[in-house]
Amino acid sequence: MKKIKNKRITSEELHELLLKEPGYKEAYDALELEFSIARMLIDKRIKEGLTQKELAEKIGTRQSVISNLEGGEANPTLATLRKVADALGAKVMVTLR
Repeated sequence: MKKIKNKRITSEELHELLLKEPGYKEAYDALELEFSIARMLIDKRIKEGLTQKELAEKIGTRQSVISNLEGGEANPTLATLRKVADALGAKVMVTLR
C-alpha cells in the first residue's frame, strides 16, 4: 500500500485506497450489509444530534452496544434495529433483491 505521510484523509478516501489492495474488495463486499447498516445508523444519529450514550439511554441499553452496532461488530435482531430506528425517528425497511 502506498504510504501517506502527514496527510489526513477521510474514511471515504481511505476506502478508495484500500479497494486497490488484494482481497480488500472481496472482504468488504462480503460485509456490505453490515457496513451499510452501520453507516446509516451513524449518519442518522449524528443528524439527530445524539451521542452514542444518549441513543443508548433512549433505547435502554449501554453505549458499548451502540458502538458495536456502528462498528459493524454486532449481529442485531430486527427488534433491536426497530428500537434504534424508533429512537432516531426512522423506520427499518427490508428489501429482498
